[in-house]
Amino acid sequence: MLRYNLTQSLLLKHMSEVQRRKYSQEEKNAIFDGEFMPHIDSMYNFAYRLTFDEDDSKDLVQDTYLKAYRFINSFEQGTNAKAWLFRILKNSFINEYRKKSKQPIKVDYQEVETYYNSDDVDYQSTSDLRAESIKDMLGDEISNALNSLAVDFRTVIILCDLEGFTYEEMAKILDIPIGTVRSRLHRARNLLKDKLRGYAQNMGYNTDEEEAES
Repeated sequence: MLRYNLTQSLLLKHMSEVQRRKYSQEEKNAIFDGEFMPHIDSMYNFAYRLTFDEDDSKDLVQDTYLKAYRFINSFEQGTNAKAWLFRILKNSFINEYRKKSKQPIKVDYQEVETYYNSDDVDYQSTSDLRAESIKDMLGDEISNALNSLAVDFRTVIILCDLEGFTYEEMAKILDIPIGTVRSRLHRARNLLKDKLRGYAQNMGYNTDEEEAES
């Protein structure tokens, strides 16, 4: 009961702080241009790997930035804008996907207003040792293998190995526990490795030896 009351108190305190945070028009424009816009290329790349369509990607990014501006008072200036934007984009994609799939359940965008970054976020990369090679060698075969993964697995690979988010940040973006992030990423990497085994052998890599050494 004590823990519940403490949690409720902290939540009410945070919501009160959000409600008091009112940026001026000049401050809003400065945040939008200085903290949101630098991530537009990463946002488009993420959107494209979710939709596989240029027009849909542009629409998704535009929708994300419109919502970001709409909810800008809930963003704490100077915190992790990229993770905040990626969460909005992910929610927009889910809503649009469900709409096209005629699924009635929708994500509540008001959850964006309760999302903010803690001060103790670890910004060091948690990528697998082979992540950099994946990022640098994202050719047709690797890209096709990544794109063939189910969206949940594809997303964690993109967020961690291509965008460099930590497990903590990914858990907030995807709204899942860190343990789920770890297990999903482990499975996604194994699936991607299986798909790439033939490609690696054609490139001259001995995958059997590599697996034996690991």
